[in-house]
Amino acid sequence: MTLPAFFAAVSLCLMAAVSPGPAVLMAARIGLSEGLRTGAALAVGIGAGAVFWAAAALFGLALLFEYAPFLLTTLKIGGAAFLIWTAIKMWRAADEPLDDTATTAAPRSALAAFRLGLWTQLANPKPAVFFGAVFVGTVPTDATPLALSLLLACIFLGEFLWNTSVARLFSLDRTRKIYIGLKHLIDRVFGGLLAALGVKIAAT
Repeated sequence: MTLPAFFAAVSLCLMAAVSPGPAVLMAARIGLSEGLRTGAALAVGIGAGAVFWAAAALFGLALLFEYAPFLLTTLKIGGAAFLIWTAIKMWRAADEPLDDTATTAAPRSALAAFRLGLWTQLANPKPAVFFGAVFVGTVPTDATPLALSLLLACIFLGEFLWNTSVARLFSLDRTRKIYIGLKHLIDRVFGGLLAALGVKIAAT
């Protein structure tokens, strides 16, 4: 795999990572409500989910979906259900108070945040389609295992760094003070957007 081809594939994945979607939305919401540390753990899970989809694409995910399209349909329905369920939880928790001395909205371990990030990424069929239909086309068939490993590592780092940055931005004191004052509204907005994404995924 040539260096230009490698950087082209990495750049494509970075552009996909920064595009708005459930993962970025979740990173923003967790950064606001639970802080940077939890947001970073969430970002690790998001990165792990991206690596899963990329590795699956390299091992023939698109071909599997082509011969068994019901699997993609099942993935879409299951993913949409997860996102809508998460949105409902956000909506119900919108009226729970959060004072300005609290560091977190509710106790959540790093492992729990990792799982949330992982499932958010796995529940979204957008990465599956991107990696299976677009990304895999940029990777030469003769790419060495080392090149593929480095590519997967870059995908993880890109997702992790971007979503950690989003969580950091939304965890700043000024942003957090705004959130505390408007928590009931902001949580419902985040929940509504996440539910809308879930409906869109199920409908497309």
